[in-house]
Amino acid sequence: MDRRTFTQTVAGAVAGSVGLNRGVPLFSAGSRSENDQNEDSGVPFKFSVMLWTVFKDLPFEQRLEKVAQAGYLNVELVGEYDKWTEEDFRRANAKRKELGITFDCTAGLKHGVSNPADREALLAELRKALTIMERIDCPGMILLSGNRITGMPREAQHQSCIDTLKAAAAIVEGKTISGERVRLLLETIDPEENPKYYLTSIAEALEVVEAVNHPQVQLLYDFFHEQIANGNLIAKLEKSIPHLGLVHIADVPGRHEPGTGEINYQNIFRKLAELNYRGIAAMEFRPSGDPVTQLRAAREMALQAAREGMGKKASSI
Repeated sequence: MDRRTFTQTVAGAVAGSVGLNRGVPLFSAGSRSENDQNEDSGVPFKFSVMLWTVFKDLPFEQRLEKVAQAGYLNVELVGEYDKWTEEDFRRANAKRKELGITFDCTAGLKHGVSNPADREALLAELRKALTIMERIDCPGMILLSGNRITGMPREAQHQSCIDTLKAAAAIVEGKTISGERVRLLLETIDPEENPKYYLTSIAEALEVVEAVNHPQVQLLYDFFHEQIANGNLIAKLEKSIPHLGLVHIADVPGRHEPGTGEINYQNIFRKLAELNYRGIAAMEFRPSGDPVTQLRAAREMALQAAREGMGKKASSI
């Protein structure tokens, strides 16, 4: 399953249904591998790879090996485990531990948060998913809004996003996996990818997360989607930073690596460092060349730019 298929699956499910312990840090010091990238980089955030974009013709364990070869120790999933056997879970866990890789986030729930009729189904999915997340030591889950509902005012769908996320927050309240609080991450999708999708704006997604007002409900800022939908990326990044838990990286057009299109990712990585962003920056691009080479180059570019941002921050103090 790729991200487009995932989004369409959620959208179809939504359309078909029409008719904590706050003292625990979100990113706990020492809960990651001691080899994690930010420990020797001077950069406050970590790097990850959204696995659906790369090495799709290889067995799962070999895909992890390639990610590690590219210099990453975090991986994001989209339900690759849905049909795993007990032996598949054992091999996957053994390989990630061997490589020092963490599954920092996953996705794949079939229902969205904007349809009140789907709320109970979504919450049931989340409860089931938590058992798998615990099995693979994965503390993050991406949630989508689903499609616009014919005849329902936007205000009602907006409120449904808030109410559903509050109910989801109650389920994960205080839960930790691998030393980190479970995080629910709300993502927008651009209208070119899915013209029927409800939540296409980071500005509205931020309003939703602020209204939920729960530290385990955070914003996923996908720069690729927001550039296509609305642009003005850095101004909204600055506003989002208090609620930001994850950013996704791909250039426009084509969803290729940073530097191939119109987004100035050097400025974005500088700004993330200046803002002391402490979450994950996940590469979700389709490499235009050798995937290992392109992933490694993207990480090096991001590190260099982020270090420049840290230097600018230090000089302004």
